[in-house]
Amino acid sequence: MPGRLEHKVALVTGAGSGIGLESAILFAQEGASVLLVDINVDAAEKTAGLIKQKLPSAKTKVTKADVGKEADIKAAVDLAVKEFGRLDVMFNNAGIMHPQDDDALTTEEKIWDLTMQINLKGVWWGCKYAILAMRNNATDASKGLHTGGSIINTASFVAIMGAATPQLAYTASKGGVLAMTRELAAVHAREGIRVNSLCPGPLKTPLLMDFLNTPEKKERRLVHVPMGRFGEAVELAQAALFLASDESSFVTGTDFKVDGGLTSAYVTPLGEPILPPPASLAA
Repeated sequence: MPGRLEHKVALVTGAGSGIGLESAILFAQEGASVLLVDINVDAAEKTAGLIKQKLPSAKTKVTKADVGKEADIKAAVDLAVKEFGRLDVMFNNAGIMHPQDDDALTTEEKIWDLTMQINLKGVWWGCKYAILAMRNNATDASKGLHTGGSIINTASFVAIMGAATPQLAYTASKGGVLAMTRELAAVHAREGIRVNSLCPGPLKTPLLMDFLNTPEKKERRLVHVPMGRFGEAVELAQAALFLASDESSFVTGTDFKVDGGLTSAYVTPLGEPILPPPASLAA
């Protein structure tokens, strides 16, 4: 049975860890050729190794890129097209959450600028060069391919509601990602290029665990999550897979929230059992 991304080419930034790692593996499992992009090229190589262990025939390529540099993003997109012939899925996932990012009174300008450079400008450049590449995609009915492609931008639940732990630059950058995603979705919809945001809730990834570096900070975040636990990166990868696939062919401009109910909750129920992640995630 063909995979959900059969014959497609995907580029994943931040592929060396967290959501990017799990998404790169899942995309490859579903038939995509995948370019793994990370500033930490050794981490991306490890992801590629995991893919090869599971799928010896998988088509992958690794490249180093700093998404805060326009030339690096352009080069990565160009490499995907050169190696695999086209670009169908652009997952602008890489981002930072600086440990010195705090509130309006204490966040330094250099932290603000660095966060915007990577989290917002980096996504803009990723969208820009993905759109240019996707405009060259011709419809191939025999392979079930469609003109255009799918762009997925990682935002955050804090782009929709305020964070319990101050992180002003991060929150503002992710809010910018949502607004930019909606506008690009509207502008490029008639070209068959879909643009959606993925809004994770609190996840058990190194990025967030390093930021929530005390039990008190972790509890302050979890008390707002109705499901009572941190999400798993693979749960976000499953959502990204849906947005990457033709199953979401009528979905564009959305803020896809995968957050354990956080953004829908007025209060958190007390005294209820905390459900563990599905057993299937351990597979």
